[in-house]
Amino acid sequence: MSDRDDFPAPRHGLVVTHFLTVRDVKVSREFYADIFGGQVVLEENPAAVRIANSWIIMNPGGGPTPDKPDIVLTPPQPGDPVSAFLNIRVADIARFYADARAKGAHFLTEPKDRKAELRCYLRDPDGYLIEIGQATGMLHGVFADRPATSA
Repeated sequence: MSDRDDFPAPRHGLVVTHFLTVRDVKVSREFYADIFGGQVVLEENPAAVRIANSWIIMNPGGGPTPDKPDIVLTPPQPGDPVSAFLNIRVADIARFYADARAKGAHFLTEPKDRKAELRCYLRDPDGYLIEIGQATGMLHGVFADRPATSA
């Protein structure tokens, strides 16, 4: 570790990080460092990549431990429902999209205009969903249409 300020260990208060259970630490670590311009802070056990003002922490899955009894950590399987995802905000989505695609990122669609924002999604090597968004209309009080209600 090059500098304590690079690691999510606050001197006061707290920081928020995101932990991902991954199949291959090296592959995931390189994906987050490359696609998002992250800085690898720890190589493994756990891997930690600083991205802008946050950190992604990665480790392989495993069974229960004394501090999390009855909990098994596994990466998502294809077809699993999504209950949470990374939401990354960018200043220029067209530039990010082009740069990330050039680095090998696979997006579900190109950026779409949702009135409040431009956004698109990609998946990481383990299948975690990542939203990439650029605020547009919401900066001026324009928001996306509400979903239609079920009958």
